[in-house]
Amino acid sequence: MGSSPSPLGAPVERREGRAKVTGAAKYATEYAPPGRVHAWPVPATVARGKVTSLDTSAALALPGVLAVLTHDTAPRLAEGDDPTLAVLQDARVPHHGWPVALAVAETLEAAREAARAVRVGYASEPHDTALTWDHPDAYEPDKVNGGYPGERRQGDPEGAFAEAAVRVDVSYTVPPLHNHPMEPHGATAMWQGDSLTVFDSSQGADTVREVLAQLFSLPEERVSVVCEHVGGGFGSKGTPRPHVVLAALAARHTGRPVQLALPRRELTELVGHRAPTLHRLRLGARPDGTLTSLIHEVTTHTSRVKEFVEQAAVPARVMYASGSSRTSHRAVALDVPTPSWMRAPGETPGMYALESAVDELASALGMDPVELRVCNEPPAEPDSGHPFSSRHLVECLREGAARFGWSERDPRPGVRRSGPWLTGTGVAAATYPVLISPSRAMATAHSDGLYVVRINATDIGTGARTVLAQVAAEALGVGVDSVRTEIGLTGLPRAPLAGGSSGTSSWGWAVHEACRNLTRQLAARPGPLPPGGLTASADTEGTADAETPYARHAFGAHFAETAVDTDTGEVRVRRLLGVYAAGRILNARTARSQFIGGMVMGLGMALTEGGSLDPASGAFIGSDLAGYHVPANADVPAIEAHWIDEEDPHLNPMGSKGIGEIGIVGTAAAIGNAVHHATGIRFRELPLTPDRVHAALG
Repeated sequence: MGSSPSPLGAPVERREGRAKVTGAAKYATEYAPPGRVHAWPVPATVARGKVTSLDTSAALALPGVLAVLTHDTAPRLAEGDDPTLAVLQDARVPHHGWPVALAVAETLEAAREAARAVRVGYASEPHDTALTWDHPDAYEPDKVNGGYPGERRQGDPEGAFAEAAVRVDVSYTVPPLHNHPMEPHGATAMWQGDSLTVFDSSQGADTVREVLAQLFSLPEERVSVVCEHVGGGFGSKGTPRPHVVLAALAARHTGRPVQLALPRRELTELVGHRAPTLHRLRLGARPDGTLTSLIHEVTTHTSRVKEFVEQAAVPARVMYASGSSRTSHRAVALDVPTPSWMRAPGETPGMYALESAVDELASALGMDPVELRVCNEPPAEPDSGHPFSSRHLVECLREGAARFGWSERDPRPGVRRSGPWLTGTGVAAATYPVLISPSRAMATAHSDGLYVVRINATDIGTGARTVLAQVAAEALGVGVDSVRTEIGLTGLPRAPLAGGSSGTSSWGWAVHEACRNLTRQLAARPGPLPPGGLTASADTEGTADAETPYARHAFGAHFAETAVDTDTGEVRVRRLLGVYAAGRILNARTARSQFIGGMVMGLGMALTEGGSLDPASGAFIGSDLAGYHVPANADVPAIEAHWIDEEDPHLNPMGSKGIGEIGIVGTAAAIGNAVHHATGIRFRELPLTPDRVHAALG
């Protein structure tokens, strides 16, 4: 008899899939506790200033309206660590869309009508929402998102660039981008005495619990948070957002359970966005393509409420060997909503600019862009000098080139025409760091052969329940069907949030250890199990977060084929292919879904998505899905996602790296490079909309 196949890596179907497609899965605003009422926020309509008057009489006179909370009537919050959550506490308006009131009514329709009936007076103040290279208030932050140094320098990059035989000095612009998960941010909050229960759409229930306990001056054990199902987040649900605080305030004020789902048009101003970034890249090389200088300078905006600086120059510290380098960031605090995480923050805009510049360097050298990347492969991480735990970027490039048919490519730009259509192909590399946090987990063996794994992980649509069952089954030596996972509820063993492509690696480590501990207990125990089963636990603090001598990253290669209509400027992506080196793939089905989902998001970044701030009002323009164009089915071509079998013993017991974000990282650059190859014109500002492309085509 042969051994049974390992549960890890198998394309196991998502356990909650049937519940989701049949409507049985409950999301945060689908719970209906007795006496539930509804809330609707009133957003500020000025870019900066103070509320001078609030007339709620017309709103309160409407049938079914219970209350209108204002900064004068809302319960007081304790001072917290996140000033974006200090809502309805004073008269200030730091940016357009800031909540200035909250209507509460028996029905959703009545709450919405009441919110529209509130009359607000403002004392407007001068505001500034424009990000420019030469903004007089730009400053150099010591740290950027992720805790990285704002600037890193090696050698004499300016001198090396001046002396380089071949140079490119180019600038790129990435506009604000919005997360727009399918499920808007929503919460249902209810008080029982001094205990608060919240059903929230969040990427981490324990974080929500900690923050709410702090703001409402409660012991954590008096706050319960349920995040059983979450309809996507892409980073925007990685920290508590104002909706959950508003719902809890209204519930306390009215004594009723309150449900609040943010209108989609208000997501852009209340739940974070990818900040716009201005990039200047200077690359110097020898005639054989060897890089001698790499300079990546980024300017971005943050808000006056809370600093968040997109770490867009950081990926350049990882990718290529160069004799000298400088990567730096500048930020401008403006009267804008606070930016935050969006899928692969830093890497997504940073690698778009870097990989576009590398393509421009390849053109200047007359060199194949795949070979240029290969010849600058570093022996160790360029920034730290640490050895890579594993790095198979070259293998990804070679595998992708073979699958894509790259060798048949005519390198000349602008020569492949069929009627009005010009076609071209492009390539870009991708990277994303391996992030792992400590976690706890419990595993229980029952006498009927069932094993139950408990951990407060969050499944944001990625299949976490399923993959954690596979991790447990592997460690226990049983079939996946013998394992049940319980997640998404405070009171379960504490776990970090689902973000930074770190969830499965962090949670899986704790689950693996708990199951191995349970296996040892079972082996040492004679006789039947106790009535409640036998339980083992694990806490990976001190191991998962231990310092490592290795630089740990996932890598990938993206290939794209585009067609450009010279009559209209329309760009169509005909093919996308990605090859990734991301450690051990734990579930082939869910992994492929994550890779493809990231690539589709990158396609949107390249062609259709772009936020813009109205300088007069300070508002984001096109803040719903009618004005902010995410890719529809007709926009998405045949997409292939493949991976290299990568063994890395320096990660976690499963040997896995994160896969949720790397799919987006190089896609926009590959598409942009393909458009250049098709047209011979280099576009350096996203998105590549028909009007922009048509104007350049002449």
